[in-house]
Amino acid sequence: MKNIAILASGEGTNAERIIRYFEEKEEVNVAVVIASRASAGVIKRVEHLHVPCRVVTSAGFASGEALQVLQEYKTDFVVLAGFLLRIPDAILHAYPKRMVNIHPSLLPKFGGKGMYGIHVHEAVLKAGEEESGITIQYINEKYDEGDYIFQARCPVLPDDTPETLAERVHQLEYQYYPEVIEKLVLCLK
Repeated sequence: MKNIAILASGEGTNAERIIRYFEEKEEVNVAVVIASRASAGVIKRVEHLHVPCRVVTSAGFASGEALQVLQEYKTDFVVLAGFLLRIPDAILHAYPKRMVNIHPSLLPKFGGKGMYGIHVHEAVLKAGEEESGITIQYINEKYDEGDYIFQARCPVLPDDTPETLAERVHQLEYQYYPEVIEKLVLCLK
């Protein structure tokens, strides 16, 4: 069995979907969720799912505490789900091509520092784009510049607001992210 860790900073809707997806799977186990702040909604969301959740602040990531937690839970693969901190080099080096993120746009458009959540959807609409979507990618030292693994698209409708576009993009995330994670984890040696 391969153990995955989920890193999250927000409400945890993707984290919950991923945990539920793997509940009945025999080959992949969500071993731990690491929240980057004590007020993150993900903590309450995963509480009833019987997955350990640890809070590691930005200082804890910088000091190596997060890497220790990943090692403690014998993590084989790391999944970012709404995680907003920069990943320290020590973790990047410990999990090369074993750490993925999902971004709510079709990268390379609308990526980089500060481009997350509703900010992305506002930028897509402001630019007059006709489509948006998701990008699943490996993590590297720069925000949203890792190798792309998968993209899925959806239309931008003439009457879209940032919130309606976000909902359509979330549906793509919920549908595809767990499936892509499973394929990647099952290919690990």
